[in-house]
Amino acid sequence: MARLLTKHTRAAATTCPALHTKDRVTHVLRHTTAVNLLQAGVDRAVIALILGHESIDTTQMYLDADLTTKERALALTAADRHSRGSLPAP
Repeated sequence: MARLLTKHTRAAATTCPALHTKDRVTHVLRHTTAVNLLQAGVDRAVIALILGHESIDTTQMYLDADLTTKERALALTAADRHSRGSLPAP
């Protein structure tokens, strides 16, 4: 897997030079898969099964770093508070 990842990253870097500076380990692929599944609405328990984790707690470490999901949740919370008129005036 590592050999294939290196091979294809080198090929992709010809059109995206920033890939040369990225961490290209297979573990990053696992993390990316977990986050993509979460963003697609897949239940955390199912993600744990797909990744072969015995515990959802192990999977949670992958998902805690998903900043996009956190930002969306905060935006929804702020929008909800604003619609109820509970936000302080600017």
